[in-house]
Amino acid sequence: MNFDIAIIGGGPGGYTAAEHAAKAGLQVVLFEKEQLGGTCLNRGCMPTKSLLHGAEAYETMRHAEDLGIHVGELSFDFAAMHRRKNQVVEELRKGVEKLMKAGKITVVYGQAQITAPGVVVCGEETYEVKDIVIATGSKVSYPPIPGIRDEGVYNSRDILEGEGKMFSSLVIVGGGVVGVECASLYMSLGCEVTVLEAADHILPFMDKEIAQRLTMMLKKRGAKVEAKAMVQKIEGTPGAMSVTYTDKKGGEHTVTAEGVLAAAGRGANLDGLLGPGVELELFKGAVVADEVGRTSIPHVYVIGDAKAKNIQLAHVAEAQGTNVVAVIAGKEPPVDMSVVPSCVYTVPEIASVGMTEEQAKAADIQVKAGKYLTGANGKCLIENTDSGYVKLVTDKATGRILGAQLVCPRATDMVGELAVAIQKGLTVDGLFAVIHPHPTFCEMLTGAAEALREE
Repeated sequence: MNFDIAIIGGGPGGYTAAEHAAKAGLQVVLFEKEQLGGTCLNRGCMPTKSLLHGAEAYETMRHAEDLGIHVGELSFDFAAMHRRKNQVVEELRKGVEKLMKAGKITVVYGQAQITAPGVVVCGEETYEVKDIVIATGSKVSYPPIPGIRDEGVYNSRDILEGEGKMFSSLVIVGGGVVGVECASLYMSLGCEVTVLEAADHILPFMDKEIAQRLTMMLKKRGAKVEAKAMVQKIEGTPGAMSVTYTDKKGGEHTVTAEGVLAAAGRGANLDGLLGPGVELELFKGAVVADEVGRTSIPHVYVIGDAKAKNIQLAHVAEAQGTNVVAVIAGKEPPVDMSVVPSCVYTVPEIASVGMTEEQAKAADIQVKAGKYLTGANGKCLIENTDSGYVKLVTDKATGRILGAQLVCPRATDMVGELAVAIQKGLTVDGLFAVIHPHPTFCEMLTGAAEALREE
């Protein structure tokens, strides 16, 4: 069978690339060995956010008395929450299927393997193509900890698929996005949570101040959070697990819980992808490529989590999917990859885009930073939110906005405006000149800008 382009992997990067390739007039075959939508839609971003929404609604009702609302006896049905999550996932998956059908894209389910440049085999069929895009995503990676693959230790897929896993107590090994979002989810439902992070602070890829604020908030809600915690071993049986770790001073501790969540990161998923004799340049198990995805084999490209040194975010994969198709079609990549917002859906939400103060200083840029606290915002007070802030980082000489960090309600929505501001080279005066409606959370952007102008 002959096609112009083969895309291996039906996640956000893969189906976005397929859609754009079809619009460009290319004959497209898309391979997916499980379900369209990939990890993000089926067992990652979307199911997590659906469950978090339910858990946060439950926690809000637990404190409804503060709002003058009497709710009486309150309970939750964890299985029903997962059924709702499954409905959301199924509806979104059907939407992707409709997109593929509308674009007349051939979708093939099964393990695809590159057997030679321009040749992909799936099942008994051989497909000859001009270009190949690898969009196989990532899989859970496990650090070399004794017992981490034993029963009673779960990964994100285990707790997000089907009717999930409920615990009265949980130890989370890893304080990245998956770890802290799952901590927020289970704590909202009354679970005792311990988070163990090997790095200097949780969310190690984000601004240290954000990590400190989130650590404080998690502890305020009852969690135990240990940074520089080196897990030595995991033992026990499902329902009665123990995790032994050393703290930052070298002291050894053991914490017990009903379950353990392995959330120490993800690695590129290249399982079964490369046939005998097909050798791509790899780095730490991921495919090496240039800025637009060209690999060491001509006409073979890579996008998303399978790409080495890449930011593992769905919207990054989508943008790269758009760009790689443009390159294949002989056009300039339309999406600027230099400004990438990152979001964490805890309570409150966290978002970051552009440079932090530390990164700017490391680049020898003199900066000014301005901060606006949630306590001064009317909407935050109305909704009784935890303490937080919006912080802008600017070039001291020009006033140009270099970065922003947000710990506040709707941070993940507001960061989009700041991404545009940074990408367009907006100054703090330019942001201040924009009227933001009242009363809203986004007024904090004006407040942060004003704080800088007054200095």
